[in-house]
Amino acid sequence: MAKILITDDAAFMRMQLKDILTKLGHEVIGEAENGHVAIEKFKELQPELVTMDITMPEMNGVEAVKEIKKINPHAKVIMCSAMGQQGMVVEAIQAGAKDFIVKPFTPERIGEAVNKVL
Repeated sequence: MAKILITDDAAFMRMQLKDILTKLGHEVIGEAENGHVAIEKFKELQPELVTMDITMPEMNGVEAVKEIKKINPHAKVIMCSAMGQQGMVVEAIQAGAKDFIVKPFTPERIGEAVNKVL
């Protein structure tokens, strides 16, 4: 299965995503709490897939996706957003995200998004 980098400013969300992805058979090779850390870890770990929260301190997910796409135009990113962030989801897709999941998410929806993107 895929090597995945999880990006979310909330430790609880990272833990929840890691648990779901691991149970789906994927390997979580890194975690980042903001966009800056995600970019550094993306360069270092070269994951096959990145999950990216939209709203984070220091650098938001949309900005981070743009930077990751500069590093690797073929990078696969799934955005995670709370309800009511549709405008930012559209911006994220335009920046190069391949899919998005809305919080609170279900393991089924995560599996579906991951399979679609990979």
